[in-house]
Amino acid sequence: MKYPQAIWPYSPYQTVWETIYFSGQIWLNPDTMELIEWLEGQTKQVCENISWICYELGISLTNICKTTIYLANIEDFITVNEIYGTYFSHKPARSTIAVKALPKWALVEIECIAYK
Repeated sequence: MKYPQAIWPYSPYQTVWETIYFSGQIWLNPDTMELIEWLEGQTKQVCENISWICYELGISLTNICKTTIYLANIEDFITVNEIYGTYFSHKPARSTIAVKALPKWALVEIECIAYK
């Protein structure tokens, strides 16, 4: 397994019929668990974690039909959007929300809905 396990009482994803609900993914790297302090690195790690969950489920990123991005600073939107676009070129529906804070000093968190 190449994505981090949940650190609190929840699952990284749940499948209901043919729909997969991903919990929000943050910067946690399953190999090192060391804090990634810069926005670009956190965003790439989040997308890699989502990719690994897809791999485990036997689907690809193109099966993701909806994402929600949470940002600790809305001014990071352009940077996150550029990196996000390299992973999600199929352009799923998306919401982006600025929040006061995210767990574990995260700067970005992404949750997804996919289909099998």
